[in-house]
Amino acid sequence: MKKVLYYDCFCGISGDMNLGALLDLGVEEDYLRHELSKLNLDAEYELQVKKANKKGISGTRVDVLLNKAAHFDKHEHHHYDHHHQEAPACHEPDNYHTHHEHRNLKDIETIIINSSLNNRVKTLSMAIFIKVAEVEAKVHGKSLQEVHFHEVGAVDSIIDIVGAAVCLDYLNVDKIMASSVQVGGGFVECAHGIIPVPAPATVEILKNIPVKSGIVPFETTTPTGAAILAANVAVFTDHMDFSIEKIGYGIGHRELEIPNVLRIYLGYEDKDVTKEDQYILETNIDDMNPELYSYIEEKLFAEGALDVYKTAISMKKGRAATKLSILVNEENEKSVLDIIFRETTSIGVRKYKVKKIMLPRDFEKVCTQYGNVTIKNAYYQGERVKYKPEYEDCRRIAIEKNIPIAKVYREVSKKMEDNNYDN
Repeated sequence: MKKVLYYDCFCGISGDMNLGALLDLGVEEDYLRHELSKLNLDAEYELQVKKANKKGISGTRVDVLLNKAAHFDKHEHHHYDHHHQEAPACHEPDNYHTHHEHRNLKDIETIIINSSLNNRVKTLSMAIFIKVAEVEAKVHGKSLQEVHFHEVGAVDSIIDIVGAAVCLDYLNVDKIMASSVQVGGGFVECAHGIIPVPAPATVEILKNIPVKSGIVPFETTTPTGAAILAANVAVFTDHMDFSIEKIGYGIGHRELEIPNVLRIYLGYEDKDVTKEDQYILETNIDDMNPELYSYIEEKLFAEGALDVYKTAISMKKGRAATKLSILVNEENEKSVLDIIFRETTSIGVRKYKVKKIMLPRDFEKVCTQYGNVTIKNAYYQGERVKYKPEYEDCRRIAIEKNIPIAKVYREVSKKMEDNNYDN
């Protein structure tokens, strides 16, 4: 079984909501506190963890309270109370954090590298920080070295991000998934005036990630929350296909029409089969020399087609025709379409999504009296249920040895039986 973590971001995600949900899911609070103390920043903040409730949903709320010596002026920060860890990413005046130490990316890297955190946590923490730092630099129009990251450098953001890495390392899952990310809507006031939601940095981080907007007229996803997803999530999908073992709720700070919470599922994915979204491209052809199909098939496979097959069909007015069907993944779709439109007489293609369910498989070499033959094995529920000699190996041996190809297949079967491989 594959251990899976799934972020359900129906009301977005922020750094503190993420910490709350992961603690609610079962990460030991004492463990998190002990690991965070390795940053040697204990004098600068207080971690407050408590049970809380939103719209009848109970969960865990986390606040990172800055100690007075390191605290910036709360009055200047009053626009952003709904997410304690950061203001929207826009250009703040130089005195915005007058009472707070500015830390740049190098300062943060030094804190993390010099800590006694394990290497996996250090690497993951920096990966998340760099996601935020790159867009902060872009928003400010400066290089990474030039910019002092006001929000990124704040102690509460360091705790949110390193805390996320500590919790994910503790859970040690095989795969992290997430739903589409709700970003909210409306406008938010920052030091330079009114900006639209999502804030510029959040939009940059969420490039190539599916989002939803407008469920409430507030900012629901922050740059820190977006960066945690961008640095860790392998698959974004609204389709949940796993067994749920535990559910954690991280409680936010806003009172909204919907529960201001982040829900995270911990579950197990069945490793007996692999499910993958693929596409069928098909076209009906009635005006092409049939001799060309073999050449076109070779080119389609060379461009990444997973399967190519032909079906005899009858078109209008009784015309005999061929339906050419190609199975392809999204990555190779463009290359396959190029072949269809350049090499065949087709002027149109139908496309539809299919879900392919595959058994795990591996390959091994079997030594026969004629030479080595590659065998493809397939497994179900941990047991080999079938095997198949690779045709090209058998064909090559038959030609080289000048023997019938059926004899090669029989020899492979005998070897498999002798090794107790037959089913």
